[in-house]
Amino acid sequence: MSIPVLTFFNNKGGVGKTSLVFHVAWMLSEMGVRVVAVDLDPQANLTSAFLSEDDLEVIWESTSPSSNRTVYQCVKPLMEVGDILGPQTQRINPRLHLVPGDLGLASFEDFLSQEWPNSLGSGSLFRSFRVLTAFWQIGQMAAEQTGADLILADVGPNLGAINRSALIGTDYVATPLAADIFSLQGLRNLGPMLRSWRADWAKRKANWNSPTFSLPDGGMTPIGYVMMQHSERLARPVKAYKKWGDRIPETYKRSILQNDELVLGGQEFDALVGSLRHYRSLVPMAQEVRKPIFKLSTSDGAIGSHSYAVRDASSDFRSLTKAIVARLSSARGRQLLVSPAPLI
Repeated sequence: MSIPVLTFFNNKGGVGKTSLVFHVAWMLSEMGVRVVAVDLDPQANLTSAFLSEDDLEVIWESTSPSSNRTVYQCVKPLMEVGDILGPQTQRINPRLHLVPGDLGLASFEDFLSQEWPNSLGSGSLFRSFRVLTAFWQIGQMAAEQTGADLILADVGPNLGAINRSALIGTDYVATPLAADIFSLQGLRNLGPMLRSWRADWAKRKANWNSPTFSLPDGGMTPIGYVMMQHSERLARPVKAYKKWGDRIPETYKRSILQNDELVLGGQEFDALVGSLRHYRSLVPMAQEVRKPIFKLSTSDGAIGSHSYAVRDASSDFRSLTKAIVARLSSARGRQLLVSPAPLI
């Protein structure tokens, strides 16, 4: 049985998506879920959130053809005559590992575009499907190596070939949103595209009658949206912020759910998974030490009012992550949350 993949996706950038993936990955590990985070954004912002520049120098500047420290290094042999390399994950803590991203991944986009129509051909389909499912294969290899319960994927804010291949390897989709017109328009684009990719992938799977390796289902089941306030402008009138925020539930239901209710595993859920405030001065503090906001300590500068804000952030992210776990557990009919042992 494959390990479930949850992708955080919105084709509108600047809403705090990568920060959300970073914090949810950390909180899941704190709650006892074993996680692999996979950075599929060619900008590699999730990777830089986890790793220092010294670590990145070692990972990115390797010129060995057998190097497997990033997603790009693992798929690069497919661009020549080789096959996918199993990833060498980065251990963040005992229950959290990272498959680092790489700016070189952008060069893989053309190969994905070429193999998409080829996968409907009548000849040998091995290479086409190997290329198209490479991200899913890498995530599954990483999960097997680390004993992960869940794979979290971070992708860029676009509807290109890289994201299409990331999404056909996705079981569940969570959508971070801000209360603005850009997020609303992003939702209107996102719903039809997810349905198109889902249907197109089903056709391709049906075209390969006897696959010689495992393929992802490409379900892309929506589990709801997260309201972010990272993009909130202080000068924006409260009335305008409320205006756009009030329109999001209906837009999500119409575009993503096609006017159905959000039902996972027979249980009905509110489309809103949860909301996060803007933690303002804690953000640069956390980025400097490459920690989640809720793990900042006095030695990091979280003193006085900051210490109370850290406590509130911990409560906020724990509540949000519990809601995500509940939806995934309901959808799969199996509890993800396990009894956590101390992280060492």
